[in-house]
Amino acid sequence: MIKEKKKKVTGYDKYVDWKLFIFPVVIFFVILILPTPNGMKDVGTEYSVGPKTVINHITQELFNKAPADATQWQILGARVMEKNMRMGAMAKDRLLKRNVKWCKKYKIPADSKNLKIAFQFLDEKFTDESYEAFMMNCLEQRRDMLKYDDLEGKDKKAADKSSWAIKVAIATMVFVVFCFFTECIPLPGVAFCVGLIFVFTSVVSRKQVAMLYWSDACWFIMGSLMFAAAFVKTGVDKRVCLMMFKKLAVPHIKWVTLIFIVIIAPCAAFISDHALAAMFLPIGILLYQNSLTKEVPEDPELAKMLMICIAMACNIGGFGAPSGGARNVIMMTYLEDMFGFDIGYFQWVTYAFPFVIAMIPCTWIVLNWRFKPKVTNLKPAMEHLKSEIDKMGAWNKHQIIALIIFVIMLFGWFTEKICYNAGIYPMRLGIGVIAIAGAVAYLLTGIVNWRDYQEKVDWGVVWLYAGAIIFGRTLDSTGAAYWMARTVIDFLAPFGMDHGVPLMLVNNGLTAVLTNLMADGPAAAAVGPISLNMAGLVHPGSTFLPFIAMSTAAASSFAYLLIIGTPPNAIVYASGYLEPKDYLRIGVIMWVVANVMLILLTVVYWGYRGFGGLPGFG
Repeated sequence: MIKEKKKKVTGYDKYVDWKLFIFPVVIFFVILILPTPNGMKDVGTEYSVGPKTVINHITQELFNKAPADATQWQILGARVMEKNMRMGAMAKDRLLKRNVKWCKKYKIPADSKNLKIAFQFLDEKFTDESYEAFMMNCLEQRRDMLKYDDLEGKDKKAADKSSWAIKVAIATMVFVVFCFFTECIPLPGVAFCVGLIFVFTSVVSRKQVAMLYWSDACWFIMGSLMFAAAFVKTGVDKRVCLMMFKKLAVPHIKWVTLIFIVIIAPCAAFISDHALAAMFLPIGILLYQNSLTKEVPEDPELAKMLMICIAMACNIGGFGAPSGGARNVIMMTYLEDMFGFDIGYFQWVTYAFPFVIAMIPCTWIVLNWRFKPKVTNLKPAMEHLKSEIDKMGAWNKHQIIALIIFVIMLFGWFTEKICYNAGIYPMRLGIGVIAIAGAVAYLLTGIVNWRDYQEKVDWGVVWLYAGAIIFGRTLDSTGAAYWMARTVIDFLAPFGMDHGVPLMLVNNGLTAVLTNLMADGPAAAAVGPISLNMAGLVHPGSTFLPFIAMSTAAASSFAYLLIIGTPPNAIVYASGYLEPKDYLRIGVIMWVVANVMLILLTVVYWGYRGFGGLPGFG
């Protein structure tokens, strides 16, 4: 009697593989036991004692007083200046634009009267040049003059605690990356391990970890998967899919993936990549499910190809315009604040969009090279789809309502920040709140019931991304990302890689690594000030400054390698057809291609075009 072959256990059916899981656990504890490097202690000192030291320096220099003796407006002015310095805002006009709302956002106690007095004094005290020189002096006090070995008492204890937090964050990074590559523990379990590690090691409090697990980004992922379930139930996904592909004479998988990329990538420069991934996910699933036959009951390669195609198309488009992601605006702001170079919206598009255009065929070629599906002709799927839609007849009430709710959600995602800034909304809603509001609207209108959400939403992905948010923000807030960035750049300086194209290569590569471990905005925020400060020293007043700002923003979108790298990666993972290693199959090649393409763009197109009459950096 032939023994039945045991079916391979995959995904959420797996249990912990202790033969593999023991390795990240042991490595995690070994890193914690090892002596803390001096560079890590210095960064811990910057993050814990630095703000107090800078505020003390400001009050002594400007008012000849210790902070405890300063008046309310004096200490307020010092705190606002210190916070601006940490954000890379070195220009006086940037400081004078701050208001009480900005102060409250960053937990600086303020009132309009004292803020006005402080700004009036600073405006009269400094010229633009002298203010910038003073802020650079403050930065020196924090970055170069402040040393761990000089500390004592409470300051040393605070620095030790901060250094410990950095070490825990680095150890957790190794743990998380190992677990994701090997799947030695169910991936949502990794997300919970991250939170537990940070609480048990006193890096974050139980209240902080609870708030981080339930961030706006997590709400968005959850709401997106909910409305995707509503689209599938009503059949709207089928109608949209047929509208997109019915004009194809031969609906070969190659042309279907090309249409996906050509539509999604440019749109990602202007529309949230989260939204695009959520919109196209049910279409990709539908195409796959309708392509299966009795002869080919399943084709994992086809499913993976379609899902990865959507995620990669979202990822390559974000650099195309300032609206494509927070990273772009962060680097524009850094550049203006630190060096006074202003890049306009349209100007950014003219520099960045050639990268998006060049990456479209590259992504398509790599995708079709790395995935070899059995089913390549999707014509039967299209015919089956058309017959199903014919059975539906005209648009019914539920489909129309589902589409209307989605359009309202889409409008809300586009405009909520604009409406808040214009004073129409009293508070920022956030894209997550709008997504959940849409999901509730589907319930209220009878489009879905809770059973639909319970069975069709991959709740593991929601928690998975929640863990990624905690991990990324802790890397940023503890200074671990800053320590990694500074360590790598300082290490490579003796090899002559601290200037010109080599510096840009290092900067781009480091940013592209970090962005796979944390959100794109924090990755750019961590690397940006370091690389811009170094660029200002080695290539002052040259095109290198705006070029490295734009290339940092671009590299922070190269989140091709891990599920947690970007929301589109997490959203398509919810399809259930992907494994973590599938991202690496295409992601490693895409990562290299994108970095090479970015350097070519910088040297050839940007170098030839120049920037605002500035000299090159040759």
